[in-house]
Amino acid sequence: MEDKTSIKKKYIDKIKKLKKHNELYYSKSKPIISDKDYDELKLSIINLEKKYSYLNHKDSPSKIVGFKPSKNFTKQKHKVPMLSLSNVFNREDLTNFEKKIKNYLNLKKNQIFEYSVEPKIDGISASLTYKNGSFVSGLSRGDGYEGELITENLRTIKDIPKFINAKDFPQNIEIRGEVYIEKKDFEKLKEKFANPRNAASGSLRQKYSSETKKIPLKFIAYTFGQFDSNTFQKQSDFLIFLKKSGFKICKYNNLISNIDDLIKNHENFEKKRYELEYDVDGLVYKINDLNLQQRLGFVGNAPRWAAAHKFSAASSFSKILKIDIQVGRTGALTPVAKIKPVNIGGVVVSNATLHNEDEINKKDIRVGDIVQIERAGDVIPHVISVDLKKRPSKSIRYKFPDKCPSCGSQVEKEFNNQTKKYDAVKRCSSEGYSCEKIAIEKIKHFVSKDALNIDGFGKKVVEKFWEKKFIRFPQDIFKLDYNKIKELDGWGQQSVNNLKYSINKSKNITLSKFIFSLGIRHIGQENAKLIAKHLQNKEKFFKINKKFNFNLFLNIDGIGEIQISSIKKFFSIKENLEIVKNLSSDLNIENENLNNEGKFKNSTFMITGKLQSMSRAEIKSIIEKNSGKILSSVSKKLDYLIVGEKPTIKKINQAKELNIKVLNQNELMKLLN
Repeated sequence: MEDKTSIKKKYIDKIKKLKKHNELYYSKSKPIISDKDYDELKLSIINLEKKYSYLNHKDSPSKIVGFKPSKNFTKQKHKVPMLSLSNVFNREDLTNFEKKIKNYLNLKKNQIFEYSVEPKIDGISASLTYKNGSFVSGLSRGDGYEGELITENLRTIKDIPKFINAKDFPQNIEIRGEVYIEKKDFEKLKEKFANPRNAASGSLRQKYSSETKKIPLKFIAYTFGQFDSNTFQKQSDFLIFLKKSGFKICKYNNLISNIDDLIKNHENFEKKRYELEYDVDGLVYKINDLNLQQRLGFVGNAPRWAAAHKFSAASSFSKILKIDIQVGRTGALTPVAKIKPVNIGGVVVSNATLHNEDEINKKDIRVGDIVQIERAGDVIPHVISVDLKKRPSKSIRYKFPDKCPSCGSQVEKEFNNQTKKYDAVKRCSSEGYSCEKIAIEKIKHFVSKDALNIDGFGKKVVEKFWEKKFIRFPQDIFKLDYNKIKELDGWGQQSVNNLKYSINKSKNITLSKFIFSLGIRHIGQENAKLIAKHLQNKEKFFKINKKFNFNLFLNIDGIGEIQISSIKKFFSIKENLEIVKNLSSDLNIENENLNNEGKFKNSTFMITGKLQSMSRAEIKSIIEKNSGKILSSVSKKLDYLIVGEKPTIKKINQAKELNIKVLNQNELMKLLN
């Protein structure tokens, strides 16, 4: 059981994290986490406060909204705070939201409310003050209590009326709404901004209104702030009044009167949200009766009478424009759908993997289809399903190529002797480096972080150097002509010197990393370490050729027939033997340092999720230096599962079923003392 000190520390850490993300989102318009993750962080803080009454902080999400205004603009207090909405995610949340309203108002359980339902546009909130019909000032939300005076920037938006001459328009009123950018307009700006919301925020908060004027910002009005002599009875009536006064209101606004219908509407709207002209991330429910709104008031920093029913941040619908075939390092042909760009959880997605030929056939995926795309955590976006109702009438089935699109070699499926089935993946039958795409991917692997770790030699650099014919094999990296590189666009003497330094630094490498860098199929980091420890010195590895007795590797625990067959195939190719020979003279390869007496002797570990302040490579290195062993899957052989942020839940459940100890990063460090 956690003590009071550790609970307080956890709470403060979460507050600091939230404050950082608030600044990135509201002030800098550069969020680094999805809306879903942000909502979960806020909820975890609020839940801690509910559970432990002694937790209290001035920066708690129960007390603040947004982030303090920028120093670039004059600050001004809101006459009526611009507070955030509480979130609901499912039927249970929605039922509890309504139950609290009834309890607060002391109403019967069967009381039915009429809700004004409005799409939650993913933009920037703004408050406009009108006096005697003239637009006199405009504020950003800021921290909810104090905003930035951005009047001149708001004046550049055509949707905002500058003067309203209607007789019944109030003498003094604040109109509130959302500033946003339509998807089609964002296409022209996507090189500068991550998504439409960032584009709207960045444009609206320009120092000079002449710059803001260049951006096609839009405004939709949805409520009021300060309002002298308000005689409206319903939110829906006020929206009609806004439209009559010259403001744009959302054409998807609706009136709904029970939870079942709210849920049904939410499900239907989520399906078509990606067909809208702007991004939305949920629906807002407001008690339509303004008198009830006034009675209900606020709790903390949110109104009791309204809630945001969020959409899933992990999936979206889009159109397949074409299907490309990518050729990987091991020759695997991976079909990738090029889709109409769509925002999923704050990330603009334009590609989605289709996995393999079997997956395409099983789901009958075709060019022109409207498909549901899923993106969860760090997983590559992939196609979940096809909306057959929207399939074009002249649609034709997709035919998977029978020849490699890179080199023209025949593609084939390998037979798996263990499963007695053919693999789902088709592969290029070309060997070695004769297939251009395979060769490029092999070199990318060779210079990658887990292999030689050549800083500044990323994927784009590999592709550029290949295009310029600077490299064709891994050993070419150590014979580069730096004078030619210096002549390329984007390269200067300093960047060339940095690259040269990184390449020279990478020459010192352990035997296991060298084996891994070769990109032998089925030989990952752990298998490379097993082989290096078995051989014990580099000379034995360099003597491996087609005459080598590969059955000796059967003595290595963790190496099986599949791995041995792959190693044997690698060394049967003359080109590969030449590469190993050249690299053996180019590199300073160190024998594996065997430590069998560390704190983790005879213990096995696996890592899932993102670790804090250190990479997986570093934590693996720490474990291995202490005689621990890293496993690649959850099994009875596993002793500890190390869990970071966004772990794979399936792995955690498997570990618990097998009574495997589950540790967080801090607990692992305690084991190390």
